[in-house]
Amino acid sequence: MFNKFLERYGSHLEEEMQRTVSRYDNLPAAFATMIRYPMGWDDADGTPYPHPTGKRIRPVLLLLCAEAAGGHWKHALPAAAAVELLHNFSLVHDDIQDNSDTRHNRPTVWKVWGQPLAINAGDAMFALSYDALSRLQGTLDPATVLSIWNIYNETIVELTRGQYLDMQFETMMDITTDDYLSMIAGKTAALLAAACQMGALIGSGDAEKAAHFHTFGLNLGLAFQVRDDILGIWGQPDQTGKSAATDIISRKKSLPVLFGLSKSDDLRKIYEHPHTDNMEVQQAVGILDEVGAADFTRGLETSYYEHAQQAFAATGASGDAVDMLNQLVDALFGRSH
Repeated sequence: MFNKFLERYGSHLEEEMQRTVSRYDNLPAAFATMIRYPMGWDDADGTPYPHPTGKRIRPVLLLLCAEAAGGHWKHALPAAAAVELLHNFSLVHDDIQDNSDTRHNRPTVWKVWGQPLAINAGDAMFALSYDALSRLQGTLDPATVLSIWNIYNETIVELTRGQYLDMQFETMMDITTDDYLSMIAGKTAALLAAACQMGALIGSGDAEKAAHFHTFGLNLGLAFQVRDDILGIWGQPDQTGKSAATDIISRKKSLPVLFGLSKSDDLRKIYEHPHTDNMEVQQAVGILDEVGAADFTRGLETSYYEHAQQAFAATGASGDAVDMLNQLVDALFGRSH
């Protein structure tokens, strides 16, 4: 399903992003490779990388929302490129902060080049995202460009707020589900919401309409993360590519786990152990089932999904792009991994 959208937008999006990076031809070749590597364009040795890294969901959403709001998607390409560069910058830094060795089935940037250089490469990607965004000037009126710039800045602060909370929660046991939902609203949902809002603002120039798209994207992002939390415990290993109950094994305090911790002292005892064996993993899953964690989490996913649909209906959008947006959303929530 995603190939359908990449066939429509993908080559134009990649050209826009690569144009941004290649504009700085004074970069040392090895440094340029460090920037191109997380984007999925180069391998660590600077040769072209043949396998895709990431589905480009955020920029595709932005372009679809621009079209659904009544504009031409090509006018939104600079913003789409900015969003994807920003997203990948955040992943480079997240991998350092989380001490993650792999992403997209290959070593992370810091694992290849070390943390100091990876931080520097991430900083460059952050700056390049603003360079991409600046190309909206001349296509849109100055007031709209300024509004988009403000949305972008506010979103970056939300991303860092969410990441701060995520790191803080790693060493805390008494986290409420509301705390967690606030964290994912920043870390996961904020950029999806901004992508939808920025696309709609570029397409329509209507701030009120764009606000409905923001609400759509925010709820979509929340539902998407909650869905991932469900798969992290109850997903099928042959479909997710991860072991069963991987979130429990890694001590991740996902939404169903937090709900379970608030209901069961036995689960808290399991989580307080430094290591978890297979028997304890199964015990933990059994406890989550007993306290209704799956039902609670799936109920929240449904609620956020329905709120997203209601917000989208309020946009008054119509046309082929609406059908494509619906197909994309269906693909996201019909997925098993």
